[in-house]
Amino acid sequence: MQVTSMHFKATAGVKLRNANLQAALKRLQGNFVRGRAERVAELGNYEEIRTAAAAIRDRALANLDLYLAEFERNATARGAVVHWAETREDVNRIVCGIARQHGVKKAVKSKSMVTEECELNDALEAAGIEVVETDLGEYILQLAKEPPSHIVAPVVHKTRDEVSDLFEAKHGTPRKTDIAALTREARERLRSHFLTADMGISGANFVVAETGSTLIVTNEGNGRMVTTLPRVHVAITGIEKVVPTLEDVATLMRLLPAHGTGQTISNYISVTTGVKGEGDRDGPAHFHVILLDGGRSGLLGGDLQPMLRCIRCGACMNHCPVYQSVGGHAYGWVYPGPMGSVLTPSYVGLENAPDLPNAATLCNQCGVVCPVKIPLPDLMRKLREQQFERGLKPWPERLGLALWAWAARRPAIYAMMTALGARFLAKMGGACKLVHHLPLGGGWTDGRDLPAPEGRTFRELYSERKQKH
Repeated sequence: MQVTSMHFKATAGVKLRNANLQAALKRLQGNFVRGRAERVAELGNYEEIRTAAAAIRDRALANLDLYLAEFERNATARGAVVHWAETREDVNRIVCGIARQHGVKKAVKSKSMVTEECELNDALEAAGIEVVETDLGEYILQLAKEPPSHIVAPVVHKTRDEVSDLFEAKHGTPRKTDIAALTREARERLRSHFLTADMGISGANFVVAETGSTLIVTNEGNGRMVTTLPRVHVAITGIEKVVPTLEDVATLMRLLPAHGTGQTISNYISVTTGVKGEGDRDGPAHFHVILLDGGRSGLLGGDLQPMLRCIRCGACMNHCPVYQSVGGHAYGWVYPGPMGSVLTPSYVGLENAPDLPNAATLCNQCGVVCPVKIPLPDLMRKLREQQFERGLKPWPERLGLALWAWAARRPAIYAMMTALGARFLAKMGGACKLVHHLPLGGGWTDGRDLPAPEGRTFRELYSERKQKH
């Protein structure tokens, strides 16, 4: 997926004016937001579970090398082949090599954000291999030739009418608007691909060190067909997804469905361990696991390490007022919302995503709902500091901050300037006491009015009150 994060401001403006997108984004308030709140209330000891989940992820990250080595040892003992990929290009090279080795002509995929990072579909198609997305949302996007806009509900940006039009155009069938009819049409199109594919490609929500297993969480049966029907299964995930034990997975799974889709449990939790054994009726004859670094190790031991706790539930974006307004495509890469505002600059370079750390109000909705307690506003603020230190902020902003810092170190001048500013804005507010256009800050008032101050600074008001008492 090509990085276009440097165009966030321009793209966000377009998305705000897209009536279909705005209608589609309202669905986030349904199961995703209300459902999460209801499921969390049912847990009772939610904060205790949340604290335990964060500790599990921190323990795995603190000993990442040891748990990854343990995973490789146990996975290999059960017949899997573990590959290490430093870059996204390495992933594509490894997968294409596996496909050549086994004479693969067709691959079916379940939803995987890491393969979106790698642009794996393009690499396989360039190697002459047919690739079919089998998650309903990803299948729709493959037909539309669009990237996902959400990590859990990749097609949340599309309305039902848009999907109906797409199926009519691509399938050549009469237009349908009933959801059940549309999903049945997709199933009928996909069924033959499951039965004729040589390779299944999946992600992994977690990899389990003690058993050498990979685990996927899905609400559609496609995940199990992708991992069991083809003779070759390739699971691709990031190195940070390792957890020590299945017991740890059980703790994390108390939180993931609730935060991801507002469910108590997910429809399917599939644990894959090794290859098909003698007497087994299904399962792959060849199982490969690819563990991608892709910039992840660069976060270890630094200020941004807590971001690696992420279990990809999507709750941060569901509750983010910015994401709710512009959708996922505005963020310009695989990971949107608050998580993307940290991950994208970390993985593709801060210079390629300069707007994302600032694409937040810092209201901390994301931090409050994160099931593993990632302090997302703090991490975005650290990235903002890095931007300033590296001179990546626009020169007007750097000049403004420099002038503010100069004045702030001179209390008398600062007091005079703030007093003049308060009186000037009060006059601009007029009788309605609203500022319709803010000088040098039009971005704040292009779409809203700001309440005007009454004309005196806090110090003046405080001094006056103190004298009265």
